[in-house]
Amino acid sequence: MILRFFPHEFSFFDLLEKQVAQAIEAATLFKELMAKGTIDAVSVNKMREIEHRGDEAAHEVIDRLNRTFITPFDREDIFTLTKEMDDITDIIHTLVGRICVYKLSGVDRNMVQFAALIDGSVQALARAVRGLRTMKEAKSVHEACVETHRLENVSDQLRDAVLVELFETEKDPIMVIKKKEIYEDAETALDICEDVANIVESIMVKQA
Repeated sequence: MILRFFPHEFSFFDLLEKQVAQAIEAATLFKELMAKGTIDAVSVNKMREIEHRGDEAAHEVIDRLNRTFITPFDREDIFTLTKEMDDITDIIHTLVGRICVYKLSGVDRNMVQFAALIDGSVQALARAVRGLRTMKEAKSVHEACVETHRLENVSDQLRDAVLVELFETEKDPIMVIKKKEIYEDAETALDICEDVANIVESIMVKQA
């Protein structure tokens, strides 16, 4: 058990799961907004609130890390995992804000696909993070990380395909610039998810 040397009255795992819950909420909202095809001020504010709660959760982990002598795994790994999970929520928040600023309205089937990939990846990461509590979950953690890697590969292919389509069909150069940035940022969200999966896998290897 990873918890064998950790005080019972406090658990970093609770805080990490609290943090990943904010990423789930952000990904779920983003998926809903892309399916709806409209982002208004209310939606932007809602996403901003989620991002703010994500920041608070990350700060809580780091604060505890600075004040705790015994940790369940390497301090550097906890810090890096916390930072990368916060980056997921941050980039989803950024995507929503830029789509609103760029006034990109209507359902974009490409963004619907990206949003589904992001949501699936974050859900897989949540399973992986929850599995860190015990080595008995090593198999499920590994499977969740493999799924995250798979979704990132799919997102790479999707990005390349949508950019080819964009350059071939969109005649407005300003719209090309706007959509290219959004598509690339969406794919970056999957890259960050993969970074989190890599950290989780590294932690499991060290604990084995």
